[in-house]
Amino acid sequence: MDPEYEQFCRGALADPYPLLHRLRTEDPVHWSERLNSWVLTRYADVYAAFLNPRLASSRVSIFVSELPETMRSQVAPLREHLSNWMLFSDPPNHTRLRNLLGKTFTPGIVENMRAQLQDIVDGLLDKRKAAGRMDLIADFAYLLPVTVICEMLGIPARDHDRFRHWSEDIVAFTSAGGPARAATAARSQQSLMELSDYFRGVIADCRHNRPDTLLGELVAVEEQGDRLTERELVSMCTLLFIAGHETTTNLIGNGMLALLQNPAEFKKLKENPTALMNSAIEELLRYEAPLQRQTRVAKEDLQIGGKSIRKGDAVLLMQGAANRDPAQFPDPDHLNIARPEKENRHVAFGWGSHFCVGAPLARIEAQVAFGTILRRAPGIRLVAGQKLEWRQSMGLRGLKALHVEIGARN
Repeated sequence: MDPEYEQFCRGALADPYPLLHRLRTEDPVHWSERLNSWVLTRYADVYAAFLNPRLASSRVSIFVSELPETMRSQVAPLREHLSNWMLFSDPPNHTRLRNLLGKTFTPGIVENMRAQLQDIVDGLLDKRKAAGRMDLIADFAYLLPVTVICEMLGIPARDHDRFRHWSEDIVAFTSAGGPARAATAARSQQSLMELSDYFRGVIADCRHNRPDTLLGELVAVEEQGDRLTERELVSMCTLLFIAGHETTTNLIGNGMLALLQNPAEFKKLKENPTALMNSAIEELLRYEAPLQRQTRVAKEDLQIGGKSIRKGDAVLLMQGAANRDPAQFPDPDHLNIARPEKENRHVAFGWGSHFCVGAPLARIEAQVAFGTILRRAPGIRLVAGQKLEWRQSMGLRGLKALHVEIGARN
């Protein structure tokens, strides 16, 4: 097997885009024996797959099937919990859960959080200004969204650190590919059970005190007599917590690295942040998608790109590859923060009924984060000599660390 392809299948390829370009050119609907999945790399195929009702989002059974047979019964609690995630469900249950969440998690409510986000960002930069440098991932890109989602769920600040290893363990399983899942399953189950137990306590408190938080609203929300069961509430909390910070951390970290490595584009943004910030965020989402792929399962036999997909086959929708497809994006490997909206219909947040419900929050967090850095640390630069390392994952693309100098006087 090609060593580069093997690294790709393990989520360990630092720069996957040349290989993805090659797959798109040579075999765009590619059957991977290593991943036991079809791999879609063309924008048109990925976009269509997001909208195809014959491709199911309910895919936890596929994850479990990739484990050794002797292990499958041992992770039954993990399977049951993940199956309740809105992310891994299909209509009508997905529609019901999304409608219930939509009652409390609206773009208008998110927009009203801008002042709160600004306070958090300023506080994080204040803590690092004396040192004049920071790890942008650990000291900023992680702490911003995790602080926000914890406040939305009513999690005390003293407990924030407890969540990091829980989240990392769970994501290691859900974003792994093929045989890599077996190495993460037991640890993921343990962390998911601990996180679930924690949220049961928070939910019990919410039922008694009804705090003014997103979780408090979810506990109370009703729609035509319907409401979330406790099991659904626990699953909703674990999903919101993990989805609420993992991709935003990567958006900020990947985006800042892209800007620092493309100084001409960074200069344009500094000179005209008001006009270019929104298009810059969309371009950063396209250029280094925080979520590189999603999985679907064929509900029946079908054809994609001239290939016969069998019922039960797993299909990987490679968002990172689709976002670099030259048939859709002019000069796709070039960062262009002024790329017109009509030329940037990226799929970083997915598409269709499963379009990321947290996209408005992620966009506003990124706007406040980048805008404040431009204003308070305009001379930000990479610490010389550091080796950039990417987290090992087929699904999430993010840096382990990004050391930057920010200037002690800003």
